[in-house]
Amino acid sequence: MEYVYLLLLLGIVIALCVLINHVTDRVKIPSLLLFIGLGILFGVLLRPTIGNFTDYPLGNVVCSVCLVFVIFFGGFGTNFKEAKPVAPRALLLSFAGTALTAAIVGAGVFAIFRLLPFGNVGLPESMLVGSVLCSTDAASVFNILRSRRLNLKYHTSSLLEMESGSNDPVSFMLTAVFVAILAARNGIGSAFGGWQAAGMLAAQIGFGALSGVLFGVLGAFALKKLSFNMGQGGTVWIIAVVFLAYALPSVLPGIWAGNGYLAVYICGIVLGNAHIPQKRDAVRFFDALTGVAQMIIFFLLGLLATPEWLIRPQVLLPALLIFLFMTVVARPAAVCAILLPFRAKLNQIFVVSWAGLRGVASVVFAVYAVSNLGDTLPYDLFSIVFCIVLLSMIVQGTLLPSLSRKSRMIADSGDVLRTFNDYQEEGSVSFVKVVVGKNHPWAGRQLKDCVMPREFLVVLILRGEEVIVPNGTTQVNAGDLLVTAAPEFENREEFGMYEEYLGEGHEYVGKQIKELSLPHGVLIAMIKRSGGTVIPYGATRLAREDTLVCIRLSQ
Repeated sequence: MEYVYLLLLLGIVIALCVLINHVTDRVKIPSLLLFIGLGILFGVLLRPTIGNFTDYPLGNVVCSVCLVFVIFFGGFGTNFKEAKPVAPRALLLSFAGTALTAAIVGAGVFAIFRLLPFGNVGLPESMLVGSVLCSTDAASVFNILRSRRLNLKYHTSSLLEMESGSNDPVSFMLTAVFVAILAARNGIGSAFGGWQAAGMLAAQIGFGALSGVLFGVLGAFALKKLSFNMGQGGTVWIIAVVFLAYALPSVLPGIWAGNGYLAVYICGIVLGNAHIPQKRDAVRFFDALTGVAQMIIFFLLGLLATPEWLIRPQVLLPALLIFLFMTVVARPAAVCAILLPFRAKLNQIFVVSWAGLRGVASVVFAVYAVSNLGDTLPYDLFSIVFCIVLLSMIVQGTLLPSLSRKSRMIADSGDVLRTFNDYQEEGSVSFVKVVVGKNHPWAGRQLKDCVMPREFLVVLILRGEEVIVPNGTTQVNAGDLLVTAAPEFENREEFGMYEEYLGEGHEYVGKQIKELSLPHGVLIAMIKRSGGTVIPYGATRLAREDTLVCIRLSQ
């Protein structure tokens, strides 16, 4: 019966996270911090029963699966057309910049640990810390920018989005290399030298990229060519593609394993920028799934953290010094080295440097390192990285909007959502069919003489087997099916929709709509009848077995 209690706990946690997420829109700190706090609170409350929760292998499995979807959506949501002007510098930042950051942070950590009484902390242990911390967190950055609707000048939003989404695989590759080096040195792994490290990096990049492109192309091809005979079958297919793209390179033996995170990111870019059917439904689903995945990761990381361990001098002091070194020295130095050759403006370099928030990936990679190296590390890697991420979110995340304004980096026009493939949600167009009956007021008229809102546009006329692209002089005939386009209404918070079935004996059966006494604020928007739909008006007579689709305004 233990699984029942686990499901009960999981249900409570997800429900609380969703409720908290609704409240945090008004809070001026990154909302993900509250999920960490919730995890810490549950850890304290459950301690009398289970003790300190330190199951790092379990945490590694759960967080890794959740991180797969976070990184996939980072690629799937990348609008490559918008990011194209900054793609070269973004890719340089995510690869060369991330590696340079790891090297600078590793050198700084080595110096800091030499100043503090940490015993024998060598360069590989220091570089492990740098590798874990060298990536920036796209979720944290865009959680802030999207919630405030802030767009940055000089395509900086696209630059940060592409860099943040693609540098997690680089961080993981470096982390995996130094974990293997330390495991071999500490006698818990096979021999690992320079040639093995070079081969491992080549395999991680090569097989990971190949898997991402392969499954992205095959997945998009199948979505275009196949008909899935199930609701949201395309979205279910994408989930399967994501799992395959991640797992196939990861199961290769030893140092030949590819980088699954790189694979799912590239797969996401290919699918997200392909013209696939029902993409909006997939965007909505993966946006929600990624949000839940982030909640679970941050909650679990908070559960793994032990508050009294975090405030120990051997954790808090190095965490504070490493955070300051990263924020003031390492990140600005790496950004300057990459962006100055592109003649980037100083205010852009400042904001890009400050926006290098550390987040979920860094802590997940720390969990990965601890689960593989156990107690062989001379420091508490998880707690130190956890503290640095908290400091980064609190300090950098809270100050990012105000510093962007003070450095005059906020664009007066545009929206940060333009950098996302789901921008269509903000300015979308809906297609509506209009069947022209013999008594329809448009029948027999030219389009220019048909009375319709100016926001309406007739884009196609289907006349039997003929498809007509109309203009103003095109005549509309009875029996035509018109495909019209109009801006979609997205502010659905103000109303709800429900269905009402008219069974035998229902009081509405046989009545015209104008004869009904509908509740206040209720409108019949559509009638489902005999497998088809009827757009109602006052004289429409309702029949038995009709299903009314009603709109109810919020009170």
